[in-house]
Amino acid sequence: MNRSVTAHLTARTQANTEIALSVAVARNPGYTALNETLVVTADGEEIQAREVQDHHGGVLHALTIEKPAQLEVTYRAEVAGAATPPNPDAGDLIRYVRPSRYCDSDRLLPTSYSLFGSLRGSELLAAVREWVNSNLSYVSGSSRHTDGASDTLMARRGVCRDYAHLAISLLRAKDVPARLASAYAPGLNPMDFHAVVEAWVDGAWHVIDATGLAPRSTLLRIATGRDTADTAFLSTVGGSLSLQTLKVTAEADEVHDDDGTSLLQLR
Repeated sequence: MNRSVTAHLTARTQANTEIALSVAVARNPGYTALNETLVVTADGEEIQAREVQDHHGGVLHALTIEKPAQLEVTYRAEVAGAATPPNPDAGDLIRYVRPSRYCDSDRLLPTSYSLFGSLRGSELLAAVREWVNSNLSYVSGSSRHTDGASDTLMARRGVCRDYAHLAISLLRAKDVPARLASAYAPGLNPMDFHAVVEAWVDGAWHVIDATGLAPRSTLLRIATGRDTADTAFLSTVGGSLSLQTLKVTAEADEVHDDDGTSLLQLR
């Protein structure tokens, strides 16, 4: 499979702003080719970003902008082949069953047991995916950046990250390790960065997309973590900025229908 992705954003920064970008394709083994470019300018002058290794092959690009400036970021990547599925890690199987900032699985434990009873493994995964898909409405701009899984459960609406946080929390409540993966998603409509769930069942990490908006076989991993706090495409770690525009594209030479029910790994 060949995939082509881009991300372009503009923002206005204040003085002494430090940011971390998470827009680059994860550097996982298995791809036969990965060609990428990142161009960042401040007031039209190119500046260099520092590469920082993140979890699970993710790459952060860190920037320090001393003066107020008009920031522009353009990322492009051409990827051939498929990533090798990650090896099991004992630490991950503990880390990703714990509650986290946006996935308050401890609060949702009674809800999860009430809804899914004694279901386990792939049956539980399918049931959680179907319940979240059927009981939430996808509404752009409907959630706040502070909303966690419990807020989404009450509101019954959200965007991809909200769907993912709720699915992760319901799974963790039943002791299933689950994590969030940000991805480029050829076939996604509306096009944007996408958030999906990886859950540890039957001895492997399997991906579910509770929104049902993108075929899972085309997903291209960017970052992986406990929730959006670990995977946001743009984080301010000092100073402040105002995001002005964001445009994402993702294409693949093979896009297949996906009913979301089969076990599938993010490749």
